Amino acid sequence: MRILLLAHAFNSLTQQLWCALGERGHELSFELDISDEVTREAVALHAPALVIASFLKRAIPEDIWRRLPCLIVHPGVPGDRGPAALDWAILEQQQEWGVTVLQADAEWDAGPIWASASFAMRPASKASLYRGEVADGAVDAVLAALERYEAGVGPLAADALALLPRGRWHPPLTQAARAIDWTTCRTAEVLRRLRAADSAPGLLDAIAGVPAYLYDAHPGPPVATAQPGQWLYREAHALLRATVDGSVWIGHARGATPEQFKLPALMACPAARALPQLPAEADELRNSAPRPITYRESGAVGFLRFDFYNGAMGSADCRQLLAALESAAARPTRVLVLEGGRDFWSNGIHLNLIEAADSPADESWLNIEAIDDVAECLVRMTSKLTVAAVGGNAGAGGAFLALAADQVWIRPAAVLNLHYRNMGNLYGSELWTYTLPRRVGAAADGIIGARQPLLGSQAVRLGLADAVFGATVDDFTCEVADRAARLATADNYLQRLRAKAASRDQDEALRPLASYRQAELAEMRRSFYGFDTSYHVARHRFVHKAPHSWTPRHLARHRGTAAGR
Repeated sequence: MRILLLAHAFNSLTQQLWCALGERGHELSFELDISDEVTREAVALHAPALVIASFLKRAIPEDIWRRLPCLIVHPGVPGDRGPAALDWAILEQQQEWGVTVLQADAEWDAGPIWASASFAMRPASKASLYRGEVADGAVDAVLAALERYEAGVGPLAADALALLPRGRWHPPLTQAARAIDWTTCRTAEVLRRLRAADSAPGLLDAIAGVPAYLYDAHPGPPVATAQPGQWLYREAHALLRATVDGSVWIGHARGATPEQFKLPALMACPAARALPQLPAEADELRNSAPRPITYRESGAVGFLRFDFYNGAMGSADCRQLLAALESAAARPTRVLVLEGGRDFWSNGIHLNLIEAADSPADESWLNIEAIDDVAECLVRMTSKLTVAAVGGNAGAGGAFLALAADQVWIRPAAVLNLHYRNMGNLYGSELWTYTLPRRVGAAADGIIGARQPLLGSQAVRLGLADAVFGATVDDFTCEVADRAARLATADNYLQRLRAKAASRDQDEALRPLASYRQAELAEMRRSFYGFDTSYHVARHRFVHKAPHSWTPRHLARHRGTAAGR
Protein backbone atom coordinates (compact mmCIF):
# COMPACT_ATOMS: atom_id res chain seq x y z
CA MET A 1 0.00 0.00 0.00
CA ARG A 2 0.92 3.61 -0.33
CA ILE A 3 1.31 4.88 3.23
CA LEU A 4 2.18 8.34 4.51
CA LEU A 5 3.93 8.38 7.87
CA LEU A 6 3.24 11.60 9.76
CA ALA A 7 5.09 12.58 12.95
CA HIS A 8 6.34 15.52 14.97
CA ALA A 9 9.88 14.11 14.65
CA PHE A 10 11.57 11.18 12.94
CA ASN A 11 12.21 9.58 16.32
CA SER A 12 13.20 6.03 17.22
CA LEU A 13 9.63 4.70 17.22
CA THR A 14 8.89 6.25 13.83
CA GLN A 15 12.16 4.88 12.45
CA GLN A 16 11.26 1.39 13.64
CA LEU A 17 7.89 1.66 11.90
CA TRP A 18 9.51 3.06 8.76
CA CYS A 19 11.85 0.07 8.56
CA ALA A 20 9.23 -2.55 9.46
CA LEU A 21 6.70 -1.25 6.92
CA GLY A 22 9.35 -0.88 4.24
CA GLU A 23 10.44 -4.48 4.86
CA ARG A 24 6.90 -5.59 4.05
CA GLY A 25 6.88 -3.84 0.69
CA HIS A 26 4.69 -0.82 1.47
CA GLU A 27 5.32 2.31 -0.58
CA LEU A 28 6.28 4.79 2.13
CA SER A 29 6.84 8.48 2.40
CA PHE A 30 7.27 10.62 5.49
CA GLU A 31 6.27 14.14 6.42
CA LEU A 32 7.04 16.14 9.52
CA ASP A 33 3.93 17.59 11.16
CA ILE A 34 4.95 21.19 10.57
CA SER A 35 1.57 22.71 9.70
CA ASP A 36 -1.87 21.75 8.39
CA GLU A 37 -0.99 23.06 4.95
CA VAL A 38 2.19 20.99 4.76
CA THR A 39 0.24 17.88 5.78
CA ARG A 40 -2.43 18.57 3.14
CA GLU A 41 0.27 19.05 0.52
CA ALA A 42 1.95 15.76 1.49
CA VAL A 43 -1.35 13.87 1.23
CA ALA A 44 -2.05 15.41 -2.17
CA LEU A 45 1.43 14.57 -3.51
CA HIS A 46 1.76 11.03 -2.15
CA ALA A 47 -1.92 10.05 -2.56
CA PRO A 48 -1.72 7.41 0.19
CA ALA A 49 -4.26 4.70 0.92
CA LEU A 50 -3.95 5.71 4.56
CA VAL A 51 -1.95 7.87 6.97
CA ILE A 52 -0.15 6.49 10.00
CA ALA A 53 0.63 9.10 12.66
CA SER A 54 3.27 7.74 15.01
CA PHE A 55 4.08 10.79 17.15
CA LEU A 56 1.95 13.92 17.04
CA LYS A 57 1.53 17.01 19.18
CA ARG A 58 -1.41 18.41 17.17
CA ALA A 59 -4.61 17.05 15.69
CA ILE A 60 -4.72 15.94 12.05
CA PRO A 61 -6.82 18.39 9.97
CA GLU A 62 -10.46 17.32 9.83
CA ASP A 63 -10.65 17.54 6.04
CA ILE A 64 -7.95 14.84 5.88
CA TRP A 65 -9.27 12.32 8.39
CA ARG A 66 -12.83 12.61 7.06
CA ARG A 67 -11.80 11.45 3.57
CA LEU A 68 -8.79 9.24 4.36
CA PRO A 69 -8.25 6.66 7.13
CA CYS A 70 -5.72 8.10 9.61
CA LEU A 71 -4.37 5.63 12.17
CA ILE A 72 -2.94 7.16 15.34
CA VAL A 73 -0.33 5.38 17.47
CA HIS A 74 -1.17 6.17 21.10
CA PRO A 75 1.24 5.08 23.89
CA GLY A 76 -1.54 3.88 26.17
CA VAL A 77 -4.04 1.07 26.67
CA PRO A 78 -7.44 1.21 24.91
CA GLY A 79 -9.57 3.96 26.38
CA ASP A 80 -6.58 5.91 27.69
CA ARG A 81 -6.75 9.50 26.47
CA GLY A 82 -4.66 12.61 26.89
CA PRO A 83 -1.25 13.99 25.96
CA ALA A 84 0.87 12.42 28.75
CA ALA A 85 -0.15 8.76 28.68
CA LEU A 86 3.19 7.19 29.58
CA ASP A 87 3.95 9.86 32.19
CA TRP A 88 0.71 9.06 34.00
CA ALA A 89 1.28 5.32 33.72
CA ILE A 90 4.60 5.67 35.56
CA LEU A 91 3.20 8.00 38.21
CA GLU A 92 0.21 5.74 38.84
CA GLN A 93 2.47 2.68 39.13
CA GLN A 94 0.75 0.74 36.39
CA GLN A 95 2.04 -2.84 36.30
CA GLU A 96 0.99 -3.36 32.70
CA TRP A 97 0.60 -0.82 29.94
CA GLY A 98 0.22 -0.81 26.20
CA VAL A 99 0.05 0.81 22.79
CA THR A 100 -3.19 1.40 20.92
CA VAL A 101 -3.75 2.09 17.22
CA LEU A 102 -6.95 4.05 16.75
CA GLN A 103 -8.56 5.97 13.94
CA ALA A 104 -8.61 9.76 14.03
CA ASP A 105 -11.98 11.40 14.46
CA ALA A 106 -13.49 14.52 16.03
CA GLU A 107 -12.64 13.54 19.60
CA TRP A 108 -8.97 13.30 20.67
CA ASP A 109 -7.79 9.69 21.24
CA ALA A 110 -11.38 8.43 21.12
CA GLY A 111 -11.75 7.01 17.60
CA PRO A 112 -12.38 3.39 16.61
CA ILE A 113 -9.64 1.01 17.81
CA TRP A 114 -7.89 -1.15 15.21
CA ALA A 115 -5.31 -2.95 17.35
CA SER A 116 -3.38 -2.84 20.62
CA ALA A 117 -0.34 -4.43 22.24
CA SER A 118 0.50 -4.74 25.94
CA PHE A 119 3.70 -5.01 27.95
CA ALA A 120 4.92 -5.19 31.54
CA MET A 121 6.15 -1.90 32.95
CA ARG A 122 9.84 -1.75 33.87
CA PRO A 123 11.09 0.58 36.64
CA ALA A 124 12.67 2.90 34.07
CA SER A 125 12.43 6.39 32.63
CA LYS A 126 9.66 7.35 30.24
CA ALA A 127 12.21 7.71 27.44
CA SER A 128 13.62 4.23 28.02
CA LEU A 129 10.16 2.64 27.99
CA TYR A 130 9.22 4.62 24.90
CA ARG A 131 12.31 3.49 22.96
CA GLY A 132 11.88 -0.10 24.12
CA GLU A 133 8.52 -1.58 25.01
CA VAL A 134 6.40 1.19 23.45
CA ALA A 135 8.27 1.15 20.14
CA ASP A 136 8.19 -2.65 19.93
CA GLY A 137 4.49 -2.67 20.81
CA ALA A 138 3.74 0.07 18.28
CA VAL A 139 5.24 -1.99 15.47
CA ASP A 140 3.22 -5.07 16.48
CA ALA A 141 -0.01 -3.08 16.81
CA VAL A 142 0.41 -1.18 13.54
CA LEU A 143 1.13 -4.39 11.62
CA ALA A 144 -1.95 -6.01 13.19
CA ALA A 145 -4.06 -2.97 12.26
CA LEU A 146 -2.81 -3.09 8.67
CA GLU A 147 -3.72 -6.77 8.44
CA ARG A 148 -7.27 -5.89 9.44
CA TYR A 149 -7.36 -2.95 7.04
CA GLU A 150 -6.09 -4.99 4.08
CA ALA A 151 -8.53 -7.80 4.89
CA GLY A 152 -11.38 -5.28 4.97
CA VAL A 153 -12.61 -6.34 8.42
CA GLY A 154 -12.51 -2.88 10.01
CA PRO A 155 -11.79 -1.83 13.61
CA LEU A 156 -12.11 -4.14 16.62
CA ALA A 157 -15.68 -5.05 17.57
CA ALA A 158 -17.16 -4.38 21.00
CA ASP A 159 -16.79 -7.99 22.17
CA ALA A 160 -13.04 -7.96 21.33
CA LEU A 161 -12.58 -4.59 23.05
CA ALA A 162 -14.27 -5.93 26.19
CA LEU A 163 -11.37 -8.35 26.67
CA LEU A 164 -8.74 -5.60 26.66
CA PRO A 165 -7.56 -3.48 29.62
CA ARG A 166 -9.23 -0.07 29.74
CA GLY A 167 -7.78 3.32 30.48
CA ARG A 168 -9.32 6.72 31.10
CA TRP A 169 -8.89 10.38 30.30
CA HIS A 170 -5.82 12.03 31.84
CA PRO A 171 -5.29 15.79 31.79
CA PRO A 172 -2.00 17.38 30.69
CA LEU A 173 0.72 17.10 33.33
CA THR A 174 1.79 20.50 34.57
CA GLN A 175 5.04 21.12 36.41
CA ALA A 176 2.96 21.82 39.52
CA ALA A 177 1.46 18.33 39.27
CA ARG A 178 4.90 16.79 38.71
CA ALA A 179 6.55 18.63 41.62
CA ILE A 180 8.33 16.71 44.39
CA ASP A 181 7.65 17.49 48.05
CA TRP A 182 11.09 16.58 49.35
CA THR A 183 9.90 16.70 52.97
CA THR A 184 7.44 13.81 52.48
CA CYS A 185 8.36 11.88 49.30
CA ARG A 186 10.23 8.65 49.74
CA THR A 187 12.96 7.63 47.29
CA ALA A 188 10.64 5.41 45.22
CA GLU A 189 8.18 8.28 44.72
CA VAL A 190 10.97 10.74 43.89
CA LEU A 191 12.32 8.35 41.25
CA ARG A 192 8.88 7.83 39.73
CA ARG A 193 8.31 11.55 39.38
CA LEU A 194 11.73 12.15 37.86
CA ARG A 195 11.48 9.18 35.50
CA ALA A 196 8.01 10.22 34.34
CA ALA A 197 9.50 13.50 33.08
CA ASP A 198 12.69 12.10 31.50
CA SER A 199 13.77 12.91 28.84
CA ALA A 200 11.12 15.57 28.29
CA PRO A 201 10.02 17.92 29.68
CA GLY A 202 12.19 17.29 32.74
CA LEU A 203 11.08 18.02 36.30
CA LEU A 204 11.34 21.67 37.31
CA ASP A 205 13.04 22.08 40.70
CA ALA A 206 16.16 23.91 41.88
CA ILE A 207 19.83 23.06 42.36
CA ALA A 208 21.63 25.07 45.03
CA GLY A 209 18.79 27.58 44.90
CA VAL A 210 18.94 27.98 41.09
CA PRO A 211 15.84 26.86 39.12
CA ALA A 212 16.62 23.85 36.93
CA TYR A 213 15.01 20.88 35.22
CA LEU A 214 16.23 17.53 36.59
CA TYR A 215 16.91 14.32 34.63
CA ASP A 216 18.76 11.02 34.79
CA ALA A 217 17.91 9.91 38.35
CA HIS A 218 19.50 6.99 40.20
CA PRO A 219 18.76 5.69 43.73
CA GLY A 220 21.25 6.15 46.56
CA PRO A 221 21.42 4.95 50.19
CA PRO A 222 20.44 6.91 53.31
CA VAL A 223 22.88 9.56 54.51
CA ALA A 224 23.11 10.03 58.28
CA THR A 225 21.99 13.46 59.58
CA ALA A 226 20.94 14.62 56.08
CA GLN A 227 17.74 16.64 55.83
CA PRO A 228 15.19 15.60 53.16
CA GLY A 229 15.75 17.69 50.05
CA GLN A 230 19.28 18.72 51.03
CA TRP A 231 21.89 18.71 48.26
CA LEU A 232 24.76 16.72 49.73
CA TYR A 233 27.71 15.88 47.47
CA ARG A 234 29.04 15.90 43.94
CA GLU A 235 30.78 12.99 42.26
CA ALA A 236 32.15 13.60 38.77
CA HIS A 237 29.24 15.60 37.27
CA ALA A 238 26.44 13.94 39.26
CA LEU A 239 24.83 15.51 42.33
CA LEU A 240 23.43 13.69 45.38
CA ARG A 241 20.25 14.83 47.13
CA ALA A 242 18.69 13.43 50.30
CA THR A 243 15.17 12.00 50.42
CA VAL A 244 13.04 11.04 53.39
CA ASP A 245 14.39 7.49 53.44
CA GLY A 246 17.53 7.59 51.27
CA SER A 247 18.95 9.70 48.47
CA VAL A 248 18.96 10.15 44.70
CA TRP A 249 21.69 10.98 42.23
CA ILE A 250 20.85 13.53 39.53
CA GLY A 251 23.04 12.93 36.49
CA HIS A 252 21.78 15.65 34.13
CA ALA A 253 19.99 18.97 34.36
CA ARG A 254 18.94 21.97 32.31
CA GLY A 255 18.77 25.59 33.39
CA ALA A 256 15.28 27.06 33.45
CA THR A 257 15.85 29.88 30.95
CA PRO A 258 14.91 29.28 27.29
CA GLU A 259 18.47 29.46 25.92
CA GLN A 260 19.77 26.75 28.26
CA PHE A 261 19.92 23.06 27.31
CA LYS A 262 20.53 19.69 28.92
CA LEU A 263 24.03 19.02 30.29
CA PRO A 264 25.68 16.91 33.00
CA ALA A 265 24.24 18.26 36.26
CA LEU A 266 27.34 20.00 37.60
CA MET A 267 27.94 21.72 34.27
CA ALA A 268 24.29 22.78 34.00
CA CYS A 269 24.40 24.40 37.44
CA PRO A 270 27.87 25.77 38.28
CA ALA A 271 26.58 26.96 41.68
CA ALA A 272 26.61 23.29 42.71
CA ARG A 273 30.43 23.39 42.71
CA ALA A 274 30.05 24.73 46.24
CA LEU A 275 28.90 21.25 47.28
CA PRO A 276 31.62 19.06 48.81
CA GLN A 277 33.08 16.23 46.79
CA LEU A 278 32.10 12.77 47.91
CA PRO A 279 34.37 11.75 50.81
CA ALA A 280 36.99 9.11 50.00
CA GLU A 281 35.66 6.80 52.70
CA ALA A 282 32.01 6.94 51.47
CA ASP A 283 32.15 3.59 49.68
CA GLU A 284 28.41 2.88 49.81
CA LEU A 285 27.55 6.25 48.30
CA ARG A 286 30.28 5.96 45.69
CA ASN A 287 29.08 2.53 44.65
CA SER A 288 25.58 3.90 44.13
CA ALA A 289 26.75 6.80 41.93
CA PRO A 290 25.96 6.50 38.20
CA ARG A 291 28.88 4.80 36.45
CA PRO A 292 28.48 4.63 32.70
CA ILE A 293 31.53 2.37 32.21
CA THR A 294 31.71 -1.02 33.93
CA TYR A 295 33.65 -4.21 33.28
CA ARG A 296 33.07 -7.79 34.34
CA GLU A 297 34.34 -11.21 33.38
CA SER A 298 32.75 -14.62 33.02
CA GLY A 299 35.23 -17.37 32.29
CA ALA A 300 37.24 -16.44 29.21
CA VAL A 301 34.92 -13.58 28.23
CA GLY A 302 35.19 -9.93 29.28
CA PHE A 303 32.14 -7.67 29.09
CA LEU A 304 32.73 -3.91 28.74
CA ARG A 305 29.57 -1.88 29.23
CA PHE A 306 29.37 1.83 28.41
CA ASP A 307 25.89 3.17 29.06
CA PHE A 308 26.14 6.92 28.45
CA TYR A 309 23.03 9.08 28.84
CA ASN A 310 21.29 9.25 25.44
CA GLY A 311 24.29 7.45 23.98
CA ALA A 312 26.37 10.64 23.72
CA MET A 313 30.10 10.38 24.41
CA GLY A 314 32.10 13.52 25.20
CA SER A 315 35.86 13.86 24.95
CA ALA A 316 36.40 12.82 28.58
CA ASP A 317 33.97 9.90 28.18
CA CYS A 318 35.94 8.64 25.18
CA ARG A 319 39.22 8.91 27.06
CA GLN A 320 37.77 6.90 29.94
CA LEU A 321 36.39 4.34 27.52
CA LEU A 322 39.79 4.08 25.82
CA ALA A 323 41.46 3.45 29.20
CA ALA A 324 38.86 0.76 29.99
CA LEU A 325 39.36 -0.80 26.57
CA GLU A 326 43.14 -0.91 26.99
CA SER A 327 42.76 -2.41 30.46
CA ALA A 328 40.36 -5.04 29.13
CA ALA A 329 42.75 -5.83 26.29
CA ALA A 330 45.46 -6.67 28.82
CA ARG A 331 43.27 -9.16 30.67
CA PRO A 332 43.82 -12.93 30.09
CA THR A 333 40.47 -13.38 28.33
CA ARG A 334 39.84 -14.69 24.85
CA VAL A 335 36.78 -12.63 23.85
CA LEU A 336 35.84 -9.04 24.65
CA VAL A 337 32.17 -8.10 24.32
CA LEU A 338 31.33 -4.39 24.01
CA GLU A 339 27.81 -4.09 25.36
CA GLY A 340 27.15 -0.36 24.96
CA GLY A 341 23.96 0.65 26.80
CA ARG A 342 20.43 -0.70 27.04
CA ASP A 343 18.71 2.11 25.12
CA PHE A 344 21.66 3.19 22.99
CA TRP A 345 24.77 1.26 22.07
CA SER A 346 26.32 4.65 21.25
CA ASN A 347 25.41 7.77 19.33
CA GLY A 348 28.94 9.08 18.90
CA ILE A 349 30.20 12.54 19.83
CA HIS A 350 28.41 14.66 22.45
CA LEU A 351 26.77 17.57 20.61
CA ASN A 352 25.45 19.25 23.79
CA LEU A 353 28.90 19.38 25.38
CA ILE A 354 30.29 20.72 22.12
CA GLU A 355 27.63 23.42 22.00
CA ALA A 356 28.43 24.42 25.60
CA ALA A 357 32.18 24.76 24.97
CA ASP A 358 33.95 28.12 24.72
CA SER A 359 34.99 27.03 21.22
CA PRO A 360 32.59 24.47 19.72
CA ALA A 361 34.99 23.98 16.82
CA ASP A 362 37.87 23.09 19.15
CA GLU A 363 35.70 20.81 21.28
CA SER A 364 34.37 19.11 18.14
CA TRP A 365 37.96 18.40 17.13
CA LEU A 366 38.91 17.07 20.57
CA ASN A 367 35.82 14.88 20.67
CA ILE A 368 36.32 13.35 17.23
CA GLU A 369 39.99 12.68 17.96
CA ALA A 370 39.06 11.01 21.25
CA ILE A 371 36.43 8.72 19.72
CA ASP A 372 38.83 7.92 16.87
CA ASP A 373 41.32 6.74 19.49
CA VAL A 374 38.70 4.27 20.74
CA ALA A 375 37.96 3.03 17.23
CA GLU A 376 41.63 2.63 16.40
CA CYS A 377 42.33 0.75 19.64
CA LEU A 378 39.53 -1.65 18.79
CA VAL A 379 40.67 -2.21 15.20
CA ARG A 380 44.27 -2.82 16.30
CA MET A 381 43.35 -5.22 19.12
CA THR A 382 44.75 -8.56 17.91
CA SER A 383 45.18 -10.19 21.34
CA LYS A 384 41.58 -11.44 21.42
CA LEU A 385 38.37 -11.57 19.41
CA THR A 386 36.00 -8.64 19.87
CA VAL A 387 32.21 -8.46 19.63
CA ALA A 388 29.94 -5.41 19.43
CA ALA A 389 26.69 -6.57 21.05
CA VAL A 390 24.23 -3.96 19.78
CA GLY A 391 21.12 -4.38 21.89
CA GLY A 392 20.11 -0.70 21.75
CA ASN A 393 19.98 1.88 18.99
CA ALA A 394 23.18 3.27 17.48
CA GLY A 395 23.73 6.31 15.33
CA ALA A 396 26.42 8.24 13.48
CA GLY A 397 29.86 7.70 15.01
CA GLY A 398 28.45 5.22 17.51
CA ALA A 399 27.09 2.99 14.76
CA PHE A 400 30.43 3.06 12.95
CA LEU A 401 32.32 2.39 16.17
CA ALA A 402 30.51 -0.95 16.35
CA LEU A 403 31.94 -1.89 12.94
CA ALA A 404 35.45 -1.70 14.41
CA ALA A 405 34.78 -4.99 16.24
CA ASP A 406 35.41 -8.40 14.67
CA GLN A 407 31.79 -9.46 15.08
CA VAL A 408 28.61 -7.40 15.26
CA TRP A 409 25.63 -9.07 16.94
CA ILE A 410 22.42 -7.09 16.92
CA ARG A 411 18.89 -7.25 18.31
CA PRO A 412 16.14 -7.29 15.62
CA ALA A 413 14.49 -4.08 16.86
CA ALA A 414 17.73 -2.10 17.31
CA VAL A 415 17.87 0.84 14.90
CA LEU A 416 21.13 1.73 13.16
CA ASN A 417 21.68 5.12 11.54
CA LEU A 418 24.89 4.65 9.58
CA HIS A 419 25.34 8.19 8.36
CA TYR A 420 26.39 11.66 9.49
CA ARG A 421 24.96 13.79 6.69
CA ASN A 422 21.92 15.07 8.60
CA MET A 423 24.26 16.94 10.94
CA GLY A 424 25.28 19.66 8.50
CA ASN A 425 26.58 17.17 5.91
CA LEU A 426 29.37 15.92 8.18
CA TYR A 427 31.76 13.48 6.53
CA GLY A 428 32.36 11.47 9.68
CA SER A 429 35.31 9.56 11.07
CA GLU A 430 35.74 6.61 13.50
CA LEU A 431 37.67 4.90 10.66
CA TRP A 432 34.47 4.22 8.72
CA THR A 433 36.27 4.51 5.38
CA TYR A 434 38.21 1.39 6.44
CA THR A 435 35.65 -0.63 8.41
CA LEU A 436 32.55 -0.11 6.23
CA PRO A 437 34.06 -1.13 2.84
CA ARG A 438 35.77 -4.04 4.60
CA ARG A 439 32.28 -5.35 5.37
CA VAL A 440 30.15 -4.31 2.39
CA GLY A 441 32.62 -3.41 -0.37
CA ALA A 442 31.36 -1.07 -3.08
CA ALA A 443 27.95 -0.76 -1.37
CA ALA A 444 29.48 1.53 1.27
CA ASP A 445 28.81 4.80 -0.56
CA GLY A 446 25.19 3.84 -1.17
CA ILE A 447 24.61 3.05 2.51
CA ILE A 448 26.14 6.35 3.59
CA GLY A 449 24.31 8.38 0.96
CA ALA A 450 20.89 6.81 1.52
CA ARG A 451 20.69 8.14 5.10
CA GLN A 452 18.15 5.46 5.99
CA PRO A 453 17.64 3.80 9.37
CA LEU A 454 18.18 0.05 9.41
CA LEU A 455 16.84 -2.67 11.69
CA GLY A 456 18.91 -5.65 12.81
CA SER A 457 17.66 -8.03 10.11
CA GLN A 458 18.42 -5.46 7.41
CA ALA A 459 21.91 -4.91 8.83
CA VAL A 460 22.67 -8.63 8.64
CA ARG A 461 21.35 -8.86 5.08
CA LEU A 462 23.61 -5.99 4.00
CA GLY A 463 26.64 -7.51 5.71
CA LEU A 464 26.84 -4.80 8.38
CA ALA A 465 26.19 -7.31 11.18
CA ASP A 466 26.94 -10.99 11.59
CA ALA A 467 23.99 -12.25 13.62
CA VAL A 468 20.56 -11.02 14.68
CA PHE A 469 18.70 -12.54 17.64
CA GLY A 470 16.85 -11.83 20.88
CA ALA A 471 13.17 -10.91 21.03
CA THR A 472 13.79 -8.71 24.09
CA VAL A 473 16.81 -6.93 25.52
CA ASP A 474 17.05 -9.53 28.28
CA ASP A 475 16.87 -12.39 25.76
CA PHE A 476 19.57 -10.71 23.70
CA THR A 477 21.84 -10.23 26.72
CA CYS A 478 21.55 -13.89 27.73
CA GLU A 479 22.22 -15.18 24.23
CA VAL A 480 25.19 -12.83 23.80
CA ALA A 481 26.76 -14.38 26.91
CA ASP A 482 26.14 -17.91 25.59
CA ARG A 483 27.50 -17.17 22.12
CA ALA A 484 30.54 -15.35 23.48
CA ALA A 485 31.37 -18.29 25.75
CA ARG A 486 31.12 -20.68 22.80
CA LEU A 487 33.29 -18.38 20.69
CA ALA A 488 35.96 -18.30 23.42
CA THR A 489 36.08 -22.10 23.72
CA ALA A 490 35.68 -23.02 20.06
CA ASP A 491 38.20 -25.50 18.63
CA ASN A 492 39.16 -23.04 15.89
CA TYR A 493 39.64 -20.07 18.26
CA LEU A 494 43.44 -19.83 17.82
CA GLN A 495 43.09 -20.24 14.08
CA ARG A 496 40.61 -17.35 13.95
CA LEU A 497 42.84 -15.19 16.11
CA ARG A 498 45.87 -15.84 13.90
CA ALA A 499 43.81 -15.10 10.79
CA LYS A 500 42.64 -11.83 12.32
CA ALA A 501 46.22 -10.72 13.04
CA ALA A 502 47.37 -11.74 9.56
CA SER A 503 44.51 -9.83 7.94
CA ARG A 504 45.32 -6.72 9.98
CA ASP A 505 49.00 -6.92 8.95
CA GLN A 506 48.02 -7.34 5.31
CA ASP A 507 45.64 -4.37 5.43
CA GLU A 508 48.29 -2.24 7.14
CA ALA A 509 50.83 -3.05 4.46
CA LEU A 510 48.33 -2.20 1.74
CA ARG A 511 47.34 1.12 3.35
CA PRO A 512 48.24 2.21 6.89
CA LEU A 513 45.30 2.72 9.22
CA ALA A 514 46.68 6.16 10.07
CA SER A 515 46.11 7.31 6.49
CA TYR A 516 42.39 6.48 6.69
CA ARG A 517 42.15 8.48 9.89
CA GLN A 518 44.09 11.43 8.49
CA ALA A 519 41.91 11.58 5.38
CA GLU A 520 38.70 11.48 7.43
CA LEU A 521 39.92 14.13 9.84
CA ALA A 522 40.91 16.41 6.97
CA GLU A 523 37.26 16.37 5.89
CA MET A 524 36.07 16.92 9.46
CA ARG A 525 38.45 19.85 9.95
CA ARG A 526 36.79 21.64 7.04
CA SER A 527 33.39 21.15 8.69
CA PHE A 528 34.63 22.37 12.07
CA TYR A 529 36.85 25.27 10.95
CA GLY A 530 36.00 25.96 7.29
CA PHE A 531 33.85 28.58 5.59
CA ASP A 532 30.81 26.30 5.39
CA THR A 533 29.07 26.58 8.77
CA SER A 534 26.35 23.98 8.03
CA TYR A 535 27.53 21.67 10.80
CA HIS A 536 27.53 24.43 13.42
CA VAL A 537 24.07 25.60 12.36
CA ALA A 538 22.66 22.06 12.36
CA ARG A 539 24.22 21.26 15.75
CA HIS A 540 22.85 24.47 17.28
CA ARG A 541 19.35 23.72 16.00
CA PHE A 542 19.55 20.14 17.23
CA VAL A 543 20.76 21.04 20.73
CA HIS A 544 18.28 23.88 21.16
CA LYS A 545 15.45 21.77 19.68
CA ALA A 546 14.55 24.35 17.07
CA PRO A 547 11.25 23.57 15.31
CA HIS A 548 11.49 21.89 11.93
CA SER A 549 10.86 24.03 8.88
CA TRP A 550 10.86 21.26 6.24
CA THR A 551 11.11 17.50 5.86
CA PRO A 552 14.39 16.09 4.51
CA ARG A 553 14.07 14.98 0.89
CA HIS A 554 15.37 11.44 1.53
CA LEU A 555 12.31 10.87 3.73
CA ALA A 556 9.72 13.02 1.92
CA ARG A 557 9.86 10.86 -1.19
CA HIS A 558 6.59 12.29 -2.46
CA ARG A 559 8.19 15.67 -3.07
CA GLY A 560 10.66 14.53 -5.70
CA THR A 561 13.92 16.20 -6.66
CA ALA A 562 12.10 19.24 -8.02
CA ALA A 563 11.34 20.33 -4.48
CA GLY A 564 14.99 21.19 -4.05
CA ARG A 565 15.28 19.46 -0.69
